[in-house]
Amino acid sequence: MRLFGIIGTPLGHSFSQQYFTEKFTREKLSDHSYRKFELPSVDHLPALLEREEYLCGFNVTIPYKVQVFRYLDSIDPVAAAIGAVNTVRVTREEGRALLKGFNTDAPAFRESLMHNLGRVPEYALVLGTGGASKSVTYILRELGIKAVPVSRNPVEGGYVYTDLPRDVISGAGLLVNTTPAGMAPDTDVSPAIDYSALHEAQLLFDLIYNPRVTQFLSRGAERGCRTVNGEQMFQIQAEMAWGIWNGGVS
Repeated sequence: MRLFGIIGTPLGHSFSQQYFTEKFTREKLSDHSYRKFELPSVDHLPALLEREEYLCGFNVTIPYKVQVFRYLDSIDPVAAAIGAVNTVRVTREEGRALLKGFNTDAPAFRESLMHNLGRVPEYALVLGTGGASKSVTYILRELGIKAVPVSRNPVEGGYVYTDLPRDVISGAGLLVNTTPAGMAPDTDVSPAIDYSALHEAQLLFDLIYNPRVTQFLSRGAERGCRTVNGEQMFQIQAEMAWGIWNGGVS
């Protein structure tokens, strides 16, 4: 028996269980299963590991991509540099669970972005400053794109939503939503920016994949922006996680 799963809260939006369950059925892996583990606190992780002795690996989603660090025995250098983990491999030694953290969000974001970006912009607005934003910022910097954070609270080198100038919005060739704003079931909300400043030369990338068209993307499309959701990124990182859990990455 090999068990995999995802930790976070809430998990109602996540397609991970469906994705891997269909994968296991398709590949005739009848002794594999995938479950959602909605933990009210990341501090419940040790109890989960003790209870689920067949757990071989798990994905990490909001809000635990940074908080999970304190329970890891080792961290992949890229994940350490980014400062966020979304994939954990579990091995057992004398009955003790050993956890190694990885980040597949960053390379998956890069692949999806480069497939859709076209011209490389001077700077991008990164909406949100949580764990997912760290992966996005890491890749943007690798590509030579200045990442300008936007948050509800003051942030170094960036803006708060209420003080984000129109010309900064219109001058960004790329806007990336890394927040859960607009994610199911709260699909009627969007990041609080001035959407009237958007125009057809911009790309809006939303890490959310449920729903496929968020309010953020819909309002951008109304202004002529090109839009990309997180579905392709999700599929890429899921397969990367599968490789990690099966020893494809040391």
